[in-house]
Amino acid sequence: MFSMFSDFDIRCQQELKEYLKMKFQGLCEGVAEYGSEAVLDQIYTELHITEGKIETASRKQETIRREDIFKVPHGRDQPIRTVITMGVAGIGKTLLTQKFTLDWAEGKTNQDIDFIFPFTFKELNLLKEEKFSLLGLIHKLFSKTKGISSFEMFQVLFIFDGLDESRLNLDFQNNEILTDVTESSSVDVLVTNLIRGNLLLSAFLWITTRPAAANQIPAQCVGMVTEVRGFTDPQKEEYFRKKFINDDDKAHRIISHIQKSKSLHIMCHIPVFCWITANVLDNVMKTREGGELPKTLTEMYIEFLLVQLTIKEDKYSGNAEDPDNRKLIESLGKLAFDQLLKGNLIFYDKDLKRCGINIKDASLFSGVFTQMFKRERGRHNISVYSFVHLSIQEFLAAVYMLHCFTTWRKTKVIKSLLGKYYFFISLGEFMKKVMEKSLWSKNGHLDLFVRFLHGLTVESNQRLLEDLLGQTENSSETIQRIITNLKKMNTGRISPDRSINIFYCLVEMNDLSFTKEIQRLLDSGKELSMTDCSALAFMLQMSEVVDELDLEKYNTSADILHCNSEICHRMEVFPPWGKKCNKIHKKLNTKSIKVMNTKKYSRHWELKLHSIKVKW
Repeated sequence: MFSMFSDFDIRCQQELKEYLKMKFQGLCEGVAEYGSEAVLDQIYTELHITEGKIETASRKQETIRREDIFKVPHGRDQPIRTVITMGVAGIGKTLLTQKFTLDWAEGKTNQDIDFIFPFTFKELNLLKEEKFSLLGLIHKLFSKTKGISSFEMFQVLFIFDGLDESRLNLDFQNNEILTDVTESSSVDVLVTNLIRGNLLLSAFLWITTRPAAANQIPAQCVGMVTEVRGFTDPQKEEYFRKKFINDDDKAHRIISHIQKSKSLHIMCHIPVFCWITANVLDNVMKTREGGELPKTLTEMYIEFLLVQLTIKEDKYSGNAEDPDNRKLIESLGKLAFDQLLKGNLIFYDKDLKRCGINIKDASLFSGVFTQMFKRERGRHNISVYSFVHLSIQEFLAAVYMLHCFTTWRKTKVIKSLLGKYYFFISLGEFMKKVMEKSLWSKNGHLDLFVRFLHGLTVESNQRLLEDLLGQTENSSETIQRIITNLKKMNTGRISPDRSINIFYCLVEMNDLSFTKEIQRLLDSGKELSMTDCSALAFMLQMSEVVDELDLEKYNTSADILHCNSEICHRMEVFPPWGKKCNKIHKKLNTKSIKVMNTKKYSRHWELKLHSIKVKW
């Protein structure tokens, strides 16, 4: 490898590796600026990574090892230049790139790569008003390489983490063409030309993103798409055993509890959610021995919030019911809500000030709320803020929204969500309008927000938050009306993949009666509607084992066949809570096969045709 390296080049490489080792060896789990650092190698749990194709919705079956991301796959002759790795927020994309980089810096893997430059879009956002050459940008962010005037002779990997957090104008159609690595331009122009291959064509590129932002990169610029699908069942258990390495009994109790709650078990494929769950259940077990553990997402996040308030009370000898707590939660909730509607995951000083947040508030940044909200120092000492996980932003946004409706009736805030459809309506009608809006969202960015909103209408949850929410509306008649509206929701023109969130909302409201209703419908042999199909898909997702499902007698229209393909692709072995459909009789015709082959499958599921017994 060193045949083209001068002694100076070798020294630059070693200094870069030392810098990257120092940067990535320690990890503050959950928080970025504060907290106890753990050694990354000791706590890292392998993730399930699969390969996909950007030009189609198909999924290949093989799992990719972290260290093999840039290895040429079997059956391909040309090396892969650009890889996009997709995954939902908190699934472990950033940690994946950090572990890859650390392994390289420690000399463990991928030593055929000479230099790795890990960028984040968060830090690039702070430079968007400045001009650099590509060489100048590398030297600015990785000063150990300043003496190198050209990287053409080296094998270089650029990592761009968090495309969904980008505030750069990545205009591949109109940005100027740049071919000289010493010519200065804006950061967005550098990035688009690097991705196009106009700059450093020999370099590898690795871009991570949430799925909704992946289409910013033209398909012709991408060699391979991979997907981080989170933890498998064994990996979930491994995570909790590592988390409580000195308390096997506690690890066992937490794993057992999660396995009993299907909603929690599903969410625990997300590493950050495992971290939240571990913190909450650890606290509940310490403070309420023998008490009931949270079993819905809403209950879990309420407990998480209350833990933070308890920390604040202990640290400042205050009262968890202090008006300052309510004011701070309201301000964070407003920030969460406003930025959720805009699709923003990162914020700046001006965003906080607009929501009445004092950036000098000690309780926000000195170890109290840092498990919910974090601040990072960017270039030029500019602060960048975000919630530790998108789900925390969605939860606080829901708390704020319900507070606005039930306590303040803030017309402007409610209109920002519902638009022209808002007028003085009941809570039941309001929840119906919000649900309808979320169902029509193409990328599902309001799904979890709406689930939390429904969970917060439950009386027991409102009691826990009464000092923060104030006066609320939770009569049994209202709750029943909300449940009835969910069950009657017209989803005829909405894909089952989107409308399945209705049933998650019902679970958050502790209503599982729809499962019995669907069972009666199946037993009767009557025709299934699209909504019925969604309910059935949900039941399959939440159940342990399905021995036989005979759909032959049901409607075979294109819509229902489309729906049936959704049901079947939820029966794949992954996500791995052991679900297997031992025998599925399915009526297929040419139309159904076409639907199944062209359907853009949900990012968490696959249709495994070899597992389906076709009955003609």
